Amino acid sequence: MQHRSDVEAADALKQVYQQLRSEIGKVIIGQDEVVKYVLISIFSNGHCLLVGVPGLAKTLLVQTVAQVLDLDFKRIQFTPDLMPSDIIGSEILGEDRNFKFIPGPVFSNIILADEINRTPPKTQAALLEAMQEKAVTAAGVTHQLSKPFFVLATQNPIEQEGTYPLPEAQLDRFMFNVSLDYPSFEEELQVVKNTTSTAQADVKHILNAEQIIYFQQLVRNIPVADNVLEYAVKLVSKTRPNSEFAGPQVKRLLNWGAGPRASQYLVLGAKCHAVLHGKYSPDIEDVRAVAKPILRHRIVRSYHAEADGLSTDDIIEQLF
Repeated sequence: MQHRSDVEAADALKQVYQQLRSEIGKVIIGQDEVVKYVLISIFSNGHCLLVGVPGLAKTLLVQTVAQVLDLDFKRIQFTPDLMPSDIIGSEILGEDRNFKFIPGPVFSNIILADEINRTPPKTQAALLEAMQEKAVTAAGVTHQLSKPFFVLATQNPIEQEGTYPLPEAQLDRFMFNVSLDYPSFEEELQVVKNTTSTAQADVKHILNAEQIIYFQQLVRNIPVADNVLEYAVKLVSKTRPNSEFAGPQVKRLLNWGAGPRASQYLVLGAKCHAVLHGKYSPDIEDVRAVAKPILRHRIVRSYHAEADGLSTDDIIEQLF
C-alpha cells in the first residue's frame, strides 16, 4: 500500500478512519469518544485501558475492532489464579525428549485483557514485557510477537473486592485510560432493539495488518511545530508538583505528576488526531483533545483534592 506523498496517505487515513467508524457503528451504538480513542491508540502504536461498569459492550467493541481490522484476536480473562504461563505460553517436554515452547494467547495482534485488575502482580507483570518490548521471554529465550500488537485492557471500577490495583509502572504502559459511561436513553433503546431480534450486523474488513503498520509509520512522519511540542511538554511538566511550571494549585492538589512517556504520547496522539480530522500538522487543540485520557491515569491526587471532591479530569481542566 503505497501513496505518492504523505499528504495523499494522510487523506487516505482520514477516509479509512471514517469507514472504520461507520463499520464499528453497525455493532456498537454510541460510545463515539471511546471508538475514537481506541482507533487513535492503534494508529499511534499504543495500548488502551477501558474503565467502565459491566455490560457496556467493552468486549464486543474489541471484537468488532479486530474484525474490521482483519487481525488475530485473543481474549484473556484475568482471574486471581491466572499464572504468567497462561498468558505467554510454556515449555513442554516433547516426544523426542526435547523441550519445546507452546505459545500462549499473547501471540496475537489484538489482546483483550479482561478485568486486568483481578490478577496478582506477578501475572500483570507478564503482560508488561509484551506491551513494552513487543516480545516475551520464556526459559531464557526471547520470542518476538507479531505486528501490529495492541493490548486493550478492561477494568471494572465498582467491585474492588478481590482486585489488585495496577501499579503505576503498568498503568504508564497504557497510552489512554478511557472512561466508559452509560448510554443515553435513545442509544440504549437502539441497543435493546438491535440485540433482542434476529438481525445480525454484517461487518466488513477495512484494513489489514500491513496497512496498519504503514499508517503507524505515517503518523510518526507528521511534522509538529515547535510551539505545539513545547505546549505538550509544558502541560506534562505542570502536573509535577516540584516543577518550575507547577502553580500553587497543582502543588496543593497533586502528590505526583506524569512522566516523560505522557509527553511522547501527547505528541503522538495529537499527530494522529490531527490527521483523522483532516489536518496535516497538529495544533494546540489536538493536544488538548487527547490530554485527558493520556494524563488521567498518570497523576496522583492529594488528600486536599479528594477532600474538595475534585476528579483527575477536573484538575487537568485547570491545567489548560
